[in-house]
Amino acid sequence: MITIVASTNRPGSSTLKLAKYYQKLLLNKGLEAKVLSLMDLPPNFIQTDMFGSRSSGFEPIQQLINATKKFLFIIPEYNGSFPGVLKAFVDACTFPDSFYDKKAALVGLSSGTYGNIRGIDHFAGVCSYLHMHVLPLRIHIPLIRKEMNAEDNLFEVKTMKFVDEQVEKFVKF
Repeated sequence: MITIVASTNRPGSSTLKLAKYYQKLLLNKGLEAKVLSLMDLPPNFIQTDMFGSRSSGFEPIQQLINATKKFLFIIPEYNGSFPGVLKAFVDACTFPDSFYDKKAALVGLSSGTYGNIRGIDHFAGVCSYLHMHVLPLRIHIPLIRKEMNAEDNLFEVKTMKFVDEQVEKFVKF
């Protein structure tokens, strides 16, 4: 199973819209793909699900992570890196079982001009520590609000080409 992680807890984010777009692409290829929005984390998970503790609210999320073989992380740029809630989420998951030897693809996005290049590099370092195998083709989508139409689909031909190539490689990965 593939889990697409919308890596922010910001309501109404472009991150979740892009995650759902990727989900449609994978479902059209006949693959099971679930979206995990970090908006769905228990509100107090930092107090209840760290350092070996596990709440009933986090348990279904941990089960999803355990069942996942491939992750697609959709990561917005926050202050030149990735969101802190993403790191807290990774820290709350059981180590090393949650991510060890699993596969991942990384997609950066930003409202600015660089598409979270630095944040994707930072998170790739976290993935390496977790012994995840990261697809070499990383996508960076700048100016995300200009890349998606009213139906929350990408429409810029050049961006769609790169995303389609990444999805094809991720399926084979």
